[in-house]
Amino acid sequence: MTIRRIVPDVHVGSQAAMQTNRDFYGLLGFEEVMHMGWVMTMASPANPTAQISFFTEERTAPVVPDLSVEVEDVDAVYAQVTASGAEVVRELRDEEWGVRRFFVRDPNGRVVNVLTHQRAGEMSVRGDGGDQP
Repeated sequence: MTIRRIVPDVHVGSQAAMQTNRDFYGLLGFEEVMHMGWVMTMASPANPTAQISFFTEERTAPVVPDLSVEVEDVDAVYAQVTASGAEVVRELRDEEWGVRRFFVRDPNGRVVNVLTHQRAGEMSVRGDGGDQP
């Protein structure tokens, strides 16, 4: 199992707070690499896997996760997690922005967003609308 990156996810209360965080983390050398209105990710230009994300809300899940873990094969990880009996907070599914993901609660109560970025065309090949693993 290959882990590609781990990203802390910070729940902020407003767009203004998101902008304040963007300005602050810009001082530390981070640059905005994604902004979808409700989630913004900043990354190090020198090390793009060094990232932090800020959420005003979670649009497709019941909670804002505490951290995100990008893995090589999310389906395999999902199978291991469900077999272990861990609490799945949000079932595995495809997102319109090109990731396949699920949420699981860790032993400390933290919610982990586990994801894989999909290659172009992969979502349409799956053909299940992303609702089934």
